[in-house]
Amino acid sequence: MSAVWTPPQQISVKVLGLARRGERLLAAEVTGSDGRVKGIRPLGGSIDFGETREEALHREFREELGCAIVIRGPWHALENLFRHEGAIGHEIVFVAEIDLLDEALHAAGPITFTESTGEACRADWYSLADLAARGWDLYPVGLAEIL
Repeated sequence: MSAVWTPPQQISVKVLGLARRGERLLAAEVTGSDGRVKGIRPLGGSIDFGETREEALHREFREELGCAIVIRGPWHALENLFRHEGAIGHEIVFVAEIDLLDEALHAAGPITFTESTGEACRADWYSLADLAARGWDLYPVGLAEIL
């Protein structure tokens, strides 16, 4: 069993890409320590020191899916204060609409990929109705208003 992830006790700066297939959004599952899915989050990750948000978003999709993207903007910014596994997290999240340049990913069902930590992850195409039916949340908080 892998270690339980808890948020770092510092502000993180993240970037997320909103890839869509009709009314569906490509997003990774977010699980609790019990392994159950509790919600989804669009793909992306941390912005490295000295890296622009654009460079980070391109890098994250290359690393996670081996896929090039086109950023369609405009950019949105969210401040995400949250609690996960009993720890408080704090993120500044930049979000932009993107196009995936690998058309095969648009037809794909569940997509598995590996995070830089070595953690195996699962992403799929979800509608907001899917979330409601499953009782899942959309992360980060405030993203639903952008969608």
